[in-house]
Amino acid sequence: MALSVGLDVGGAHLKVACARNGQIVEVVQIPCPLWQGMEHLDQALASARRLTDKAERISITMTGELSDLFTDRREGVETLVARLSTEFGDAVRFWMGRRGFGNASEAIQHHADVASTNFLATAQLSGARLSDALLVDMGSTTTDVIAVKSGRPNVTGYSDADRLATRELVYTGLTRTAVMGVATWATFKGQEQGLCREYLATMADVRRILGDLPDGVDQHATADGRGKSVEESVGRLARMFGRDAADGTISDWRAAAAKLAEAQLVPIREACSIVSARAGLPDGAPFVLAGIGAAVLADGVAKVLGRDCVTFGDLAGASQALADAATGAAPATAVALL
Repeated sequence: MALSVGLDVGGAHLKVACARNGQIVEVVQIPCPLWQGMEHLDQALASARRLTDKAERISITMTGELSDLFTDRREGVETLVARLSTEFGDAVRFWMGRRGFGNASEAIQHHADVASTNFLATAQLSGARLSDALLVDMGSTTTDVIAVKSGRPNVTGYSDADRLATRELVYTGLTRTAVMGVATWATFKGQEQGLCREYLATMADVRRILGDLPDGVDQHATADGRGKSVEESVGRLARMFGRDAADGTISDWRAAAAKLAEAQLVPIREACSIVSARAGLPDGAPFVLAGIGAAVLADGVAKVLGRDCVTFGDLAGASQALADAATGAAPATAVALL
């Protein structure tokens, strides 16, 4: 019974999905603040060895080459490919987007196809299960919006720069995005006001205050280094308003947080409409929702736009117990199955 392991090596997390005979059997997400040094990748890989040591096949996709640890994407790909090849040997295969899988030397030669094309793996697997769909994957940092047409990814941008222009990449995520990157004005107790343009709170704080932050997905330090209680999140959000937590009730702060959460979803909805129309997707094409923000997307995007939706974990055939984890780690799940 062959065990295939897929890794998504990001700049903030290492995601690992294990498939046995085409069935997902385990998924884990491990903190990996790569921008702080390669030793964090070493630690994450060590934590994953209980899974990877058993694997007969290991497939890897990455976005970690974007980390400011590296001078540019080429250096990032070359460094990560070398480290991962040392870890797993010559049999490891790297996802190269439009080129499929390749060995280490091919990955280095085609570094531009390796860099941040994990979205294509998720889209390719989605296309194998649905003819027409819109894939929307909201992770901790970014959101991908990818059309699937006639069973294949229908993509107009491949680099991050192109995808930002085509709306296929929206640089906002469920947890790590700073509140100052979502809005410059907000509402408190019915009064509109400016926000502090400083890293004082994140969208993880906003979601925690609203009570819809999934368990276990906020794996990095807070903006002020303090804890992750609702009260501490309110304190951080209050500073964004130039206020103290005592200036309002918890209901006041929830109302303020709800407005910020809505502001974050507006560009995602706009991107969904633009990408769907450009690809000529039929009105009945469902949304495939992926990433740790899938539940938020279901209520705040698919429902608002009047689209049926399915989670990537369900589409990938994961069991009920693993469907949420497979959805949250969609690219890792995809390369494990592809």
